[in-house]
Amino acid sequence: MRKKTAAGTGLNSAAGHLVMVLMSIFCLFPVYWMVATSFRPTNAIFETSLWPTTMSLDNYVYALNAIPIVQMLVNTLVVSVVVTVIQLFTGLLAAYAFARWRFPLDKLVYTGVALTWLVPFQVVMIPNYLLVAQMGLLDSVVALILPHFASALAILLLAQSMRSFPKEVIEAARMDGARSWRILWEIMTPNLRGTIASLAILIFISTWNEYFWPLLLSRTPENSVIQIGIQMFMTAEGNQWGPLMAASTMASLPILLIYVILQRQVIQSFMKSGIR
Repeated sequence: MRKKTAAGTGLNSAAGHLVMVLMSIFCLFPVYWMVATSFRPTNAIFETSLWPTTMSLDNYVYALNAIPIVQMLVNTLVVSVVVTVIQLFTGLLAAYAFARWRFPLDKLVYTGVALTWLVPFQVVMIPNYLLVAQMGLLDSVVALILPHFASALAILLLAQSMRSFPKEVIEAARMDGARSWRILWEIMTPNLRGTIASLAILIFISTWNEYFWPLLLSRTPENSVIQIGIQMFMTAEGNQWGPLMAASTMASLPILLIYVILQRQVIQSFMKSGIR
C-alpha cells in the first residue's frame, strides 16, 4: 500500500513538473521569438524557422540610428528609479500614519485612499496634463514623474504589513525614548525589507512599461521614454518588424535582468499584491 502511495505521489509530482515546464515554454516562447526575429535580415523577417537561417545585426544598427534609443533608455531608467523611490518614501510615511496613529475620520481617509486605487490613471490624465501644461513642463522628464508621487497600492500594502508588526517592539522603543520618525526608519523599515523589495519591483516594472502618459506629454524623442521609441517603428505605411523587435529586445533587457536577479522577490510581490 505504501509503495502504491509513493508511486502515485511520484507520478503526481512528475505530472506537475511537466505541466510547469510546458507552461514555462509557452510563456517564454514570445520572448524567444522576439529575440530571434531581431536577428533576422529584412528579406527573411517572415521565416517560420525557430532560429534564423542567416543572422544579422542590421536591425539593431538601424534602430540605434533611427531613434535615440540610448537616451530613451536613460530617461526611462531615471523616471522608473525616481518614481519607485518617491512612491516608497511617501508610501512608508502614509502607511505608518494609518497603521500606528489614530485621528478623526482615519478609517474614512483610508477607505478614500483605497478607492483611488480603483480609478484608472486615464481618468485623471487630462487634468494632470492641464496642470503640467500650466506649469510649463511639457516635453520634459520632470513631467513624466510629477503625477506619480504617491501610490495607493504602496500605502495599502505597507500599512497592512505595519499592522502585523509586533506592538511589543514598538512599545519597547518608545520606552527607550524613540519617537515616531526613528521607529519608522530604524526599527520598522529594516524589518519590512521583503515587502519593500517586492513593492519596489512592482512599481519599477509598472513605471518602465508606462505608455499613455509619456505619449501625451512627449514632443521630442530625446525627452521621451523607450516605449514611445518602440511605437515609432509602427506607422501607417507598415510596421518595421526587424527594428521593432530589436528595439523591444533592448527595452526588455533591463526588466529581464532584474527578474533573473530578483526572481524570488518578483514571485513574492505578485503573491502579496494579488493583482496579477
